[in-house]
Amino acid sequence: MKHRLAENGDIVSYTDEEYGVRKDDGLGIIKPVNSSGGLLFLSLLMTAMFGLMLYGIVQMAVTDQWGILGEIWWMYLLVLYPLFAGWSGYFRERKAEKLRQARNLPRPVE
Repeated sequence: MKHRLAENGDIVSYTDEEYGVRKDDGLGIIKPVNSSGGLLFLSLLMTAMFGLMLYGIVQMAVTDQWGILGEIWWMYLLVLYPLFAGWSGYFRERKAEKLRQARNLPRPVE
């Protein structure tokens, strides 16, 4: 159980599944996105960008530019990590929202 501050100002006990993704700001300058809507938007945006990268691969293959593809293939592997992390964060937060709604719990803010 995690005892966290909720949106309404009360201290509420959440299970790990009900808590969802990390809610604190990590002491950073930019506040992280941790709502399911924001995570969905970012995941869709990253998926669209990855789709454009795949389109680039197809264009390189069609125009017979295998030399370029041989030099940048590792970039596609690097892009897969945030893509999968974004979607897993979205699904984890969405599941947590459903569990919180089932127990009528407010959203944690920290």
